[in-house]
Amino acid sequence: MKLTNLETFVVGTPPPHWGGQFWVFCKLTTDSGVVGYGEAYAVPFDPAITEQMIRDVFERFFEGQSPFHIEKLWRRVYSAGYTQRPDVSMMSVLSALEMACWDIVGKETNQPVYNLLGGQVHERLRAYTYLYPEEGDRADVYVDADMAAERATEVMEQGFTAVKFDPAGPYSSFDPRQPSLERLEICETMVRRVREAVGTRCDILFGTHGQFTTSGAVRMARRLEKYDPLWFEEPTPPDSEHELAKLAAKTSIPIATGERLTTKYEFARVLRGGAASIIQMALGRVGGLLEGKKIAGMCEVYYAQIAPHMYCGPISAMADIQLSTCTPNFLIQESIKTMGDFHAEIVKTPIRVEEGYIIPPAEPGLGIELDEEVARANPYRGDRLHLEMSQEPEPFG
Repeated sequence: MKLTNLETFVVGTPPPHWGGQFWVFCKLTTDSGVVGYGEAYAVPFDPAITEQMIRDVFERFFEGQSPFHIEKLWRRVYSAGYTQRPDVSMMSVLSALEMACWDIVGKETNQPVYNLLGGQVHERLRAYTYLYPEEGDRADVYVDADMAAERATEVMEQGFTAVKFDPAGPYSSFDPRQPSLERLEICETMVRRVREAVGTRCDILFGTHGQFTTSGAVRMARRLEKYDPLWFEEPTPPDSEHELAKLAAKTSIPIATGERLTTKYEFARVLRGGAASIIQMALGRVGGLLEGKKIAGMCEVYYAQIAPHMYCGPISAMADIQLSTCTPNFLIQESIKTMGDFHAEIVKTPIRVEEGYIIPPAEPGLGIELDEEVARANPYRGDRLHLEMSQEPEPFG
């Protein structure tokens, strides 16, 4: 069996763009006609350039090769151009091609990918969702504590046992910064009201996007500890695990991080330095499924758990689910509400979320098939990146 053909799809997401402005999918086909799908997550270039990157890597390293030779292919791509170091763009491209290979291997062996990575451990996956705004809301769920508490109660009634929200303010290219007293008060009030609303039936996941300096994050953590959040997510930028470790040593709140990290090498530094105990790898960026499995294995050594990041399309999301299903130290899986709307429309069989739990698929491969007609009918025509930060320093606060 050899890989013979590549096709790419850049799909624009409809408003409100949950999961990003667009999704980049790839489709690999073998000489025997078996098809596999993959997804590249958040390459920091125009998606047309990402398509070119995927094609270049396919033609250089994957075309004519066996999809079973994942370790060999991974090392060749990781070393391309005499690099051999974590590179977020190359690893996102590699992730898409690698997960497509796993999809093919699973279909060829008639097994779901999780059975090929150690076997099923979890029959269902505990999930969480952000508190997203809804059309007609009377207030901004991101800063209005009463609205957040109401939405958290609604999510809990759907069966979710954890909710996440980020009231820490906009994130900027000029972060990290100190939070103002006003912002500290907004955050504490939001957490307090949500805790009062959900009691002990629901965990609180306090999300940030690297906005804070280490000392600012310590100030925030001290205000939030009394409400017992399950985690404090990415409180400082991802480029210094040493600073994050300083925070981890000064708070009882578990630190979560990883959505902007890639490969086992970056995660090893986080784990070795004690910077985080909850690891949030994104399978469309980290280097693929096998790399994610290796990182999860390293986490076991440090008694860390995985909570894969999922702000993406449904193919990368399903790769997350495959990894979570076969990982003993799995904690919780991100979901975008109940994975309905466009996430369900663009695939032939939607991801199953039942009463706050994701049900792993039993079908071979990744267990999800792109609806190519829908993908082609929704091309991306914008000029924005997948996610964008404010290009100016944020005002104090």
